[in-house]
Amino acid sequence: MSPRTIAAALGIILIAFGAIVPTPVVVALLYGEKQAVAPFLVAAALSLGLGLLCSRYGHFGHNFDNIKRSEGLLIVTLCWILVAAIGAVPFVFFGLSPLDAYFESVSGFTTTGATILLDFNLYPKAFFFWRSLTQWLGGMGIIVLFVAILPQLGVAGRRIFFAEAPGPTEDKLTPRVAHTAKALWLIYLVLTLLEIALLALAGMPLFDAVCNSLSTMAAGGFSPHPQSIMGYQSPTITWIVTLFMTLAGANFALQYKCFFKGKAQALLGNEEFRLYLSITVAASLLLAFFVYTAPGGELAASLRNGTFQVVSIVTTTGFASADFALWTVPAQAVIFAMMLIGGCAGSAGGGVKVIRVLFVGRFLKREIDQLVHPKAVLPIKIDRVTVADDVQRQMLGFVLFYLVLMLFSGLAVTMIEQNPTIGFVGTAATIGNVGPGFGDIGPMASFGTLHWLTKAIFTADMIVGRLELIPFLAMLCPEFWDLRRN
Repeated sequence: MSPRTIAAALGIILIAFGAIVPTPVVVALLYGEKQAVAPFLVAAALSLGLGLLCSRYGHFGHNFDNIKRSEGLLIVTLCWILVAAIGAVPFVFFGLSPLDAYFESVSGFTTTGATILLDFNLYPKAFFFWRSLTQWLGGMGIIVLFVAILPQLGVAGRRIFFAEAPGPTEDKLTPRVAHTAKALWLIYLVLTLLEIALLALAGMPLFDAVCNSLSTMAAGGFSPHPQSIMGYQSPTITWIVTLFMTLAGANFALQYKCFFKGKAQALLGNEEFRLYLSITVAASLLLAFFVYTAPGGELAASLRNGTFQVVSIVTTTGFASADFALWTVPAQAVIFAMMLIGGCAGSAGGGVKVIRVLFVGRFLKREIDQLVHPKAVLPIKIDRVTVADDVQRQMLGFVLFYLVLMLFSGLAVTMIEQNPTIGFVGTAATIGNVGPGFGDIGPMASFGTLHWLTKAIFTADMIVGRLELIPFLAMLCPEFWDLRRN
């Protein structure tokens, strides 16, 4: 592992990020919030300065052609940690403690949407725009963005692109990874602009439409309204956001082929996407039934809110069209189950991912069949392609470590908070990048009242969950840190 290679790559990324950080200044000037200008300029200067130092240490114009997988994993991990730290600087200026600011920034970039804010009236519009922008940048992936716009990364782009890519598949659109990154950002941008237009036409204020759209397509959940989507009191807006959350949870590469290349079968014929829709529809109907049969239930509102909340949670967006923390236990059980699934591979959604749920189901079926036919050769196939043994081990290992991490984190937080709901629901919500949970961390509540150690654990959960455990697990191997290896 070469420290200079890692520093050089980080330097390029931090310099580019420093050019993005001042974007909220435009919002501050448009709304006359002059006091909100300095925080973003300071953060930009910090990013540029740190980037230049890293580039100088790594030698400007460093050649990345021989970058190793371990270096790519470490670059991605350090990138997310450092970018979140720089993103937290404006929050500190607006009065948050360093830990709360870092929690809010990590929640943004990892598209978790868990907030520590208690009173939304204390902050300017530039603050809320930055929260949503952090989610939008993190939704498709910071690395994916910079691979698309920074030709300096060269061959390194492929290593770090797939180190960050969400899900167990590497669905390439073009032979060149930079072109793939551009194609992904194109569909991402087009869908975001389309949602902004539809929300504005539906009566949502333009600023809110922009912020909510940035968060929707990122499967993030940060809203400038303290009551989330429920606060707009509009069935039309609720259905529009539901549609785009559904798209945010689907594979963007397949959407690009469907919408830009006219290959609808690429999306509709995909087994993961079909299971994703099946789970969403079935769970939505079940949740709507539980909401409707509760006292005061109305059919139209139950269908709307049931569908919205299932889509919001399964895609790990975390928006709320109702305070589901007040719903019945069966309804909350459906929501908790959705936290354990997540979106599709290659989407903005977090969680375990539907592709792994599909694989585990077929793996268990294969094991049952093997009991009856012990000598039979029963390959596991997805989309008519046999899943290789090494991929099977990776997916089973991921699910196992995911559950183990959830168990230990949940137990630790339960002991700290003396509350198993916060411990296990909060862990599921943060490691799955979902956001809100139940009770004291429900959709209309805040993580701001939690113990500082709980916030630190949940912050780590969010980062590890967004990076899909792989860099975290690799770093547990002593050989990963051997600087003498070539």
